[in-house]
Amino acid sequence: MNRFAGSTQIEMALQAVGELLTAEGHSIGIVIVGGAALNLLGVVERTTRDVDVLALAEQTGSDRPRLLQPPEQLPDWLQRAIREVGRDLGLTSDWLNTGPALQWRQGLPPGLETRVEWREFSGLTVGIASRYDLIFLKLYAAADSTGPESVHYQDLLRLQPTGDELEAAAEWVRAQDTSPAFGKILDKVLYHVHQDLS
Repeated sequence: MNRFAGSTQIEMALQAVGELLTAEGHSIGIVIVGGAALNLLGVVERTTRDVDVLALAEQTGSDRPRLLQPPEQLPDWLQRAIREVGRDLGLTSDWLNTGPALQWRQGLPPGLETRVEWREFSGLTVGIASRYDLIFLKLYAAADSTGPESVHYQDLLRLQPTGDELEAAAEWVRAQDTSPAFGKILDKVLYHVHQDLS
Protein backbone atom coordinates (compact mmCIF):
# COMPACT_ATOMS: atom_id res chain seq x y z
CA MET A 1 0.00 0.00 0.00
CA ASN A 2 3.12 2.26 0.20
CA ARG A 3 1.21 4.79 2.31
CA PHE A 4 -1.31 4.49 5.11
CA ALA A 5 -4.74 5.63 3.96
CA GLY A 6 -5.86 6.45 7.51
CA SER A 7 -6.16 5.31 11.10
CA THR A 8 -7.45 1.78 10.36
CA GLN A 9 -4.38 0.82 8.34
CA ILE A 10 -2.04 2.40 10.90
CA GLU A 11 -3.68 0.42 13.70
CA MET A 12 -3.46 -2.77 11.63
CA ALA A 13 0.29 -2.31 11.11
CA LEU A 14 0.94 -1.49 14.78
CA GLN A 15 -1.09 -4.51 15.88
CA ALA A 16 0.87 -6.76 13.52
CA VAL A 17 4.17 -5.52 14.97
CA GLY A 18 2.88 -6.01 18.50
CA GLU A 19 1.81 -9.59 17.78
CA LEU A 20 5.21 -10.43 16.30
CA LEU A 21 6.91 -9.00 19.39
CA THR A 22 4.68 -11.00 21.72
CA ALA A 23 5.37 -14.20 19.77
CA GLU A 24 9.11 -13.63 20.28
CA GLY A 25 8.80 -12.70 23.96
CA HIS A 26 9.48 -9.00 23.50
CA SER A 27 7.59 -5.84 24.40
CA ILE A 28 8.32 -2.14 24.05
CA GLY A 29 6.66 1.24 24.44
CA ILE A 30 6.94 4.11 21.98
CA VAL A 31 5.49 7.62 21.66
CA ILE A 32 4.44 8.79 18.21
CA VAL A 33 3.84 12.19 16.62
CA GLY A 34 3.16 13.49 13.11
CA GLY A 35 0.51 12.39 10.65
CA ALA A 36 0.03 8.96 12.22
CA ALA A 37 -0.70 10.52 15.61
CA LEU A 38 -3.17 12.97 14.04
CA ASN A 39 -4.95 10.09 12.31
CA LEU A 40 -5.16 8.00 15.47
CA LEU A 41 -6.52 10.95 17.47
CA GLY A 42 -9.20 11.49 14.81
CA VAL A 43 -7.95 15.01 13.97
CA VAL A 44 -7.36 14.07 10.33
CA GLU A 45 -8.08 11.12 8.08
CA ARG A 46 -5.39 11.41 5.46
CA THR A 47 -2.59 9.44 3.91
CA THR A 48 0.75 9.36 5.65
CA ARG A 49 3.97 7.67 4.66
CA ASP A 50 5.24 6.53 8.05
CA VAL A 51 4.85 6.40 11.81
CA ASP A 52 7.17 8.88 13.53
CA VAL A 53 8.61 7.78 16.88
CA LEU A 54 9.53 10.64 19.20
CA ALA A 55 10.39 8.62 22.30
CA LEU A 56 10.63 5.21 23.88
CA ALA A 57 8.64 4.56 27.04
CA GLU A 58 9.83 2.75 30.14
CA GLN A 59 7.44 1.36 32.73
CA THR A 60 8.34 2.74 36.16
CA GLY A 61 5.67 1.19 38.35
CA SER A 62 3.74 4.47 38.46
CA ASP A 63 0.69 5.37 36.41
CA ARG A 64 2.80 7.08 33.77
CA PRO A 65 5.71 5.56 31.84
CA ARG A 66 8.97 7.51 31.70
CA LEU A 67 9.90 8.81 28.25
CA LEU A 68 13.40 8.14 26.93
CA GLN A 69 15.28 9.46 23.94
CA PRO A 70 15.30 6.65 21.38
CA PRO A 71 18.64 5.33 20.16
CA GLU A 72 19.70 5.99 16.57
CA GLN A 73 19.00 2.33 15.83
CA LEU A 74 15.93 0.67 17.30
CA PRO A 75 16.53 -2.79 18.83
CA ASP A 76 17.23 -5.47 16.22
CA TRP A 77 14.18 -7.51 17.21
CA LEU A 78 11.92 -4.47 16.73
CA GLN A 79 13.51 -3.63 13.39
CA ARG A 80 12.89 -7.20 12.22
CA ALA A 81 9.21 -6.93 13.11
CA ILE A 82 8.95 -3.54 11.37
CA ARG A 83 10.53 -4.90 8.20
CA GLU A 84 8.36 -8.03 8.21
CA VAL A 85 5.14 -6.07 8.61
CA GLY A 86 6.33 -3.58 6.01
CA ARG A 87 6.95 -6.39 3.54
CA ASP A 88 3.54 -7.97 4.23
CA LEU A 89 1.66 -4.68 3.87
CA GLY A 90 3.67 -3.18 1.01
CA LEU A 91 5.26 -0.44 3.13
CA THR A 92 8.84 0.80 3.14
CA SER A 93 11.25 -1.09 5.40
CA ASP A 94 11.49 1.93 7.74
CA TRP A 95 7.81 2.81 7.90
CA LEU A 96 8.19 3.06 11.69
CA ASN A 97 11.21 5.25 12.42
CA THR A 98 12.81 7.66 14.88
CA GLY A 99 13.20 10.63 12.53
CA PRO A 100 11.64 13.14 14.99
CA ALA A 101 13.92 12.03 17.85
CA LEU A 102 16.33 14.85 16.96
CA GLN A 103 13.83 17.11 18.76
CA TRP A 104 15.29 15.84 22.05
CA ARG A 105 18.40 17.94 21.42
CA GLN A 106 16.39 21.17 21.61
CA GLY A 107 13.77 20.01 24.06
CA LEU A 108 10.20 18.72 24.00
CA PRO A 109 7.11 20.81 24.70
CA PRO A 110 6.95 21.22 28.50
CA GLY A 111 4.84 18.57 30.20
CA LEU A 112 4.41 16.48 27.04
CA GLU A 113 4.87 13.21 28.95
CA THR A 114 1.90 13.99 31.23
CA ARG A 115 -0.52 14.31 28.31
CA VAL A 116 0.32 11.22 26.24
CA GLU A 117 -2.63 8.96 25.35
CA TRP A 118 -1.68 5.28 25.65
CA ARG A 119 -2.97 2.37 23.55
CA GLU A 120 -2.05 -1.31 23.61
CA PHE A 121 -1.22 -3.28 20.49
CA SER A 122 -0.26 -6.64 21.98
CA GLY A 123 3.49 -6.39 22.73
CA LEU A 124 3.67 -2.82 21.42
CA THR A 125 2.46 -0.04 23.72
CA VAL A 126 1.90 3.14 21.73
CA GLY A 127 1.69 6.58 23.28
CA ILE A 128 0.13 9.28 21.10
CA ALA A 129 1.25 12.85 21.69
CA SER A 130 -1.70 14.99 22.72
CA ARG A 131 -3.47 17.51 20.53
CA TYR A 132 -1.93 20.28 22.64
CA ASP A 133 1.62 19.06 22.06
CA LEU A 134 0.98 18.42 18.38
CA ILE A 135 0.05 22.11 18.06
CA PHE A 136 3.55 22.99 19.32
CA LEU A 137 5.28 20.52 17.02
CA LYS A 138 3.19 21.38 13.97
CA LEU A 139 3.69 25.12 14.45
CA TYR A 140 7.45 24.53 14.53
CA ALA A 141 7.28 22.31 11.45
CA ALA A 142 5.06 24.81 9.61
CA ALA A 143 7.52 27.64 10.28
CA ASP A 144 10.35 25.39 9.13
CA SER A 145 8.65 24.35 5.87
CA THR A 146 7.49 25.89 2.62
CA GLY A 147 4.53 28.07 3.58
CA PRO A 148 0.76 27.86 4.06
CA GLU A 149 0.42 25.10 1.46
CA SER A 150 2.59 22.69 3.47
CA VAL A 151 1.01 19.64 5.06
CA HIS A 152 2.28 20.84 8.46
CA TYR A 153 0.42 24.13 8.12
CA GLN A 154 -2.76 22.35 7.03
CA ASP A 155 -2.43 19.93 9.96
CA LEU A 156 -2.04 22.90 12.31
CA LEU A 157 -5.29 24.38 11.05
CA ARG A 158 -7.05 21.02 11.55
CA LEU A 159 -5.89 21.05 15.18
CA GLN A 160 -7.96 24.25 15.65
CA PRO A 161 -5.61 25.93 18.15
CA THR A 162 -7.04 28.61 20.43
CA GLY A 163 -5.32 31.96 20.82
CA ASP A 164 -3.84 30.89 24.16
CA GLU A 165 -2.58 27.60 22.71
CA LEU A 166 -0.95 29.41 19.79
CA GLU A 167 0.69 31.90 22.15
CA ALA A 168 2.14 29.11 24.31
CA ALA A 169 3.27 27.18 21.24
CA ALA A 170 4.86 30.27 19.68
CA GLU A 171 6.86 30.98 22.85
CA TRP A 172 8.24 27.43 22.77
CA VAL A 173 8.94 27.52 19.02
CA ARG A 174 10.85 30.81 19.31
CA ALA A 175 13.20 29.14 21.79
CA GLN A 176 13.95 26.40 19.25
CA ASP A 177 15.50 28.85 16.79
CA THR A 178 16.32 32.32 18.09
CA SER A 179 17.51 33.76 14.78
CA PRO A 180 15.72 36.93 13.58
CA ALA A 181 15.06 35.34 10.19
CA PHE A 182 13.22 32.40 11.74
CA GLY A 183 11.29 34.77 14.01
CA LYS A 184 9.98 36.63 10.97
CA ILE A 185 8.88 33.39 9.32
CA LEU A 186 7.13 32.32 12.52
CA ASP A 187 5.33 35.65 12.75
CA LYS A 188 4.11 35.21 9.17
CA VAL A 189 2.83 31.69 9.92
CA LEU A 190 1.02 32.92 13.04
CA TYR A 191 -0.57 35.76 11.06
CA HIS A 192 -1.89 33.32 8.45
CA VAL A 193 -3.17 30.92 11.12
CA HIS A 194 -5.11 33.70 12.86
CA GLN A 195 -6.52 34.83 9.50
CA ASP A 196 -7.52 31.31 8.43
CA LEU A 197 -9.13 30.45 11.76
CA SER A 198 -11.01 33.73 12.23
